[in-house]
Amino acid sequence: MKIKNVSPNNRKRAFEVIVNGKSLVFPYARLRVKPDADNRVIRAFVDPELGNEAFTYTLARGQEDSIHIDQVLEYNRDPNYFRDLLIYKLTVEAQKCLESSGLSRREIVRRLGTSASQFYRLVDQTNYRKSVAQLLALLNILDCEVVVVVKQKRSHAHREARLATPGI
Repeated sequence: MKIKNVSPNNRKRAFEVIVNGKSLVFPYARLRVKPDADNRVIRAFVDPELGNEAFTYTLARGQEDSIHIDQVLEYNRDPNYFRDLLIYKLTVEAQKCLESSGLSRREIVRRLGTSASQFYRLVDQTNYRKSVAQLLALLNILDCEVVVVVKQKRSHAHREARLATPGI
């Protein structure tokens, strides 16, 4: 995913990042090299050396750092980013299971009821145009168990209690 534009907003203390027509924010508080009142962000640009998938910013005292688009998408909880991350992780696990399964590729293709080319697209971790259902079917054929754990984040009441109690 390519970044189209980035601009620092020292008043809001955040970068405004344009990706695929969406405007996303990335706060200065998440930076490794943090600006302050005496060392403000003076420049930010989409970095072509990083394939336009990151931006670089410069502080008044000359320090520089780069932020990858994945950090911005994760901070903004982009659902497409998390779907792609899940597909990537499942694909890598399927590749590991494939190596240790002992089943031939031809047998797996037959059991999936698909073509060899579709099978190879399915096990390609750079291909995100596949479904979680297809990967689950493959993992099932490879005799792998997939466990999904859903955890609720801290409730607002819990968070408010922590904020109301200093030192915890």
